[in-house]
Formats: sequence, C-alpha cells, structure tokens
Amino acid sequence: MTKRLLFRNFAVLFWISGLTVASVIPVRSEPTVSAVRLGVHVDKTRIVIELSDRVDFRIFPMISPYRLVVDLPAMKWRAKPRLDFHRTGLVSGLRYGLFSSTASRIVLDLDMPARVKNSFILPPAGGKPYRLVLDIVKTSHINMTSNEQTSRHTVKPHVPPAREALLGPPGRKPDPMNFNKRVVVIDPGHGGVDPGAVTRNGILEKHVVLAAAKVFKKRLEQSGRYKVFLTRDRDVFVRLRDRIAFARSKNAELFVSLHADATKSRKVRGMSVYTLSERASDKEAAALAEKENKSDLIAGVDLSANSKEVTDILIDLAQRESMNESSRFASVLVDKMSGVGPLLPNSHRFAGFAVLKAPDVPSVLVELGFLSNERDARALLSGTHRTKVADALYRAVDEYFNPVE
Repeated sequence: MTKRLLFRNFAVLFWISGLTVASVIPVRSEPTVSAVRLGVHVDKTRIVIELSDRVDFRIFPMISPYRLVVDLPAMKWRAKPRLDFHRTGLVSGLRYGLFSSTASRIVLDLDMPARVKNSFILPPAGGKPYRLVLDIVKTSHINMTSNEQTSRHTVKPHVPPAREALLGPPGRKPDPMNFNKRVVVIDPGHGGVDPGAVTRNGILEKHVVLAAAKVFKKRLEQSGRYKVFLTRDRDVFVRLRDRIAFARSKNAELFVSLHADATKSRKVRGMSVYTLSERASDKEAAALAEKENKSDLIAGVDLSANSKEVTDILIDLAQRESMNESSRFASVLVDKMSGVGPLLPNSHRFAGFAVLKAPDVPSVLVELGFLSNERDARALLSGTHRTKVADALYRAVDEYFNPVE
C-alpha cells in the first residue's frame, strides 16, 4: 500500500470518527412548556407550569388592572391555549407566549390584589417533568404595590434588544437595487403572549394573520416593484409603538395592519377596512379600537411611565395629510376586496387605533373576517382564500401607487 493511499485511508477514518463523536454531542434546544394548570385550594390558588428543563424565572406585580407577571427565558410553547378558562380562585384570566426574542411571559389577570406566597421548581418524578409551582394568596393594594414580589430563583433582568437592532440603523443609505421600489410594511397583529381573538375550537388570531401577512408579502415581492417588511415574522409579541417606529425606520410609504375579529354573535361575518380618526364612525368601531389598543396591557407592559402626550400621539398637520392618503388607499382596497368575499356594511370605518398613529405614514387596519363565524373562519384557514386576499391587497397597493387618471 502506498504512502498516499495510507494517508487517504487515515484521513477518511479520522473524518468518520470525528463525525461519530460529533453525533453523540447533544444539541441544546430551547426549553419547552408542555402544560399550564390552575387549581383552587382553601387558602391559595396554585399555578403549575410543566417544563422540559429547570429554568430561571422572575415574578412581579402590576396594577391598574391587577396582574402578576412571570418572566421566563425564550421557550417553545406546546401548552394549548386555555380556551375553556373560567374564573379560577383569584385568577380571572391567563395568557402566555413569547414576549421577545429572548424572553417568554405568563400574565395572570387578578380579581383583587394578590401576591406569590411560595414559588419553587419540582424535579421530574412519577412520570412528570420539571414543574414550576406558584402559590398565590390575597393581599392588600398597599402591599402589592409597595413590595415587588420577586422569586428567589431570580432570572437575570431582561434587557430589550437595542433600539437599532429592532428598528434598523438610523440614517442608513438607500439600497441602490431597491431605490425605485416603494416600501410597504405589513403588520400581523398580536403575537406571542398576546393571542388576539381566540375561538372555542382553538383558532388564534395571531396565527391566522401571520400566515396571511406572509402570503401578502410574497405576492408584493413577486412583482419586483416593492420592498416589503413584516413587523414580526414569527409568533412573538411586538409593542404597538414599536410597530409604528419600525414602519417609520424603514421609510414606509404604506402601512397595512392585518387582524381578524371575533364577536359574541356567530352570524356576523365579513371584511372591513379601518383608518384613523379620533371620532369613531360607530360604536362597534370604537369598541374594536379600544380592544386592540389594549394589546400592550394584555402582554403585561407597564404603561404607567408614558405621558398622555406620548400615549395619544397627538395628530398634527403631517398626520392629517397621512390620514387623507390612508382614506384614499382604504377606498381602493374596499373595492378590490369586494370580489373576494362578503364585506361588512359601511366597509370603510374610522376609529382611534394606536397602531395607525404614525404621523407620516399612510396606514390602514384590515379586518380579514370574523373567527367567531364558521364560514369566515374556514375561509381564513384556507390557503386558496389567503391567496385571493393577498391578490386583492396587492392590486389595491398597485392602484394606490399608480392611480388611474
């Protein structure tokens, strides 16, 4: 056997052995939450969170309204949404999911002031995985607000991504390849710890609108005439003001926020388009805007530090011009969507949606239908229907930027 052959055989053997060693090295993935359970005892309400791994966590209270928030590392959420949730002990509501790219969050709505009396992690036993256990008891308003209830298993404080990382570097130079492309930002509503509308059979608004947004984005990009960005491209929470800031940082010329509604009446169905106005066009529009504007509150975001001026984002002259452009696009969009499916009466509506308050970006909020209606829900889950909706949205965008004289 020649030296060259010996060397080659040795090299192959070394490569195979290295492959074998590498194959047995475990690849660590994100921890998984498999279940979240609540139980009422005589002296407490107990929350049990089943985990694949031991993790750090942090607990803190919020008031107005009363809530307890549990922050965890980024997790995979296989726990089914609490669709059958009823008021349980001190807890009146429960939400969980990704809060950012590096953190997850559980938010417990409370009927009254409460605190975490005990918090601990049980090791796997009896076929059960790791379990994070929280025992909640009544307390006073003063005690809840004066002493932040932080667990002894304190997780390192979550540092939000740098503003530049979230919004893109300021003052960036235009890409020569995209210089003539119009910029459109698509905003899939809700996400992560904020599921949006939830139906009895487990359909979540956040998933429906993200799927629709991705099809719409692909349709716009296929034309070669648009540069398109999504405010979120996975199941993660994004604050309302960050959605606005993201659109402005991308120099958006049009902002389209996608949603799907739900109502007590299962008979109500149809699409609609909303533009900004401090005076709602009807009571239903006002109620919907109030509900959507609570997304940050639902996700456990502390809004107490925001001044009224920042929260309201006062409408100036530049915004009034954007409102006019928004209404022009909405009129075009209603016309295009009429060929896709049923529309609500008075399909172009007005309300004070916070997500539409970018002062210099024409913006609309599209309600794609009612998840509470069987026919609308079936359509929204259909790939064929999503393609038709995306095509109607695309044709509206095209006509908006290239109006027919």
